[in-house]
Amino acid sequence: MLIDTHCHLTYDELRPQIGAVLERAREAGVSRCITVATSPADARLAAGLLAEHAEMWLAAGIHPHEAGRRTYEDQQQLEAIHLSDGLPEKVRGRLVAVGETGLDFHYDFAPRARQEEVFRHQIELARRCGRPIIIHARKSEEVVCDILAGYGDLAGRVVFHCFSGGAALARRILDLGFWLSFTGVATFRNADDVQESAQLVPADRIMLETDAPYLTPEPIRKRRPNEPAYVAHTARFIAELRGQSYEDFARQTTANAERFFGLT
Repeated sequence: MLIDTHCHLTYDELRPQIGAVLERAREAGVSRCITVATSPADARLAAGLLAEHAEMWLAAGIHPHEAGRRTYEDQQQLEAIHLSDGLPEKVRGRLVAVGETGLDFHYDFAPRARQEEVFRHQIELARRCGRPIIIHARKSEEVVCDILAGYGDLAGRVVFHCFSGGAALARRILDLGFWLSFTGVATFRNADDVQESAQLVPADRIMLETDAPYLTPEPIRKRRPNEPAYVAHTARFIAELRGQSYEDFARQTTANAERFFGLT
């Protein structure tokens, strides 16, 4: 069985058909999904889905795209989600990570100084609540690594989601003690650098995701929206790259996700 460690099941493309989406995931051998909330309001919406679907888990943060709109109330609500009673008691035990958070210098939807302020707040929140951090880094990876390098206690508790860089960047992240997670981008024909990175990651620090509804993998890249069932295509592709059987790679990445996120 596989785990989709990063998807957005609250988004309009997926939420209205959530039952069918999760059924197709089960049929494809995907037993659990971590839906990643990009704001406190998104986390509350996700909590409603978790209450109905036991195979869903939750990460909650403020995405760098949302940093410019973050208010003091948003900050307080995110802290309540992770530290007290900001989620219904029924689903509180399935909150497994802070994020996604980080820096996005590709779109620059928020001023970079504000992005860093919001990012650092979530780093401190993760340290306070003891949960791992899911990193979004686009055209900002070296800056993100520089910031994280100042927090030695985070080794083993940080994953760079949707990793799309080359071997040198992968090695720097790994040397800091962090993890890499791969999407369907690894299956794209022009993704040689990503594929090289996927081959060099230690077996105990690699995870898989869809980032659904985005980034549908080959050989179904034109299909929209992406959904958790399709992580199986990425798993098969990377397993072959790494010279492993699909079954062994699925078992390994599932065990990794369970350990990293504390899934039971």
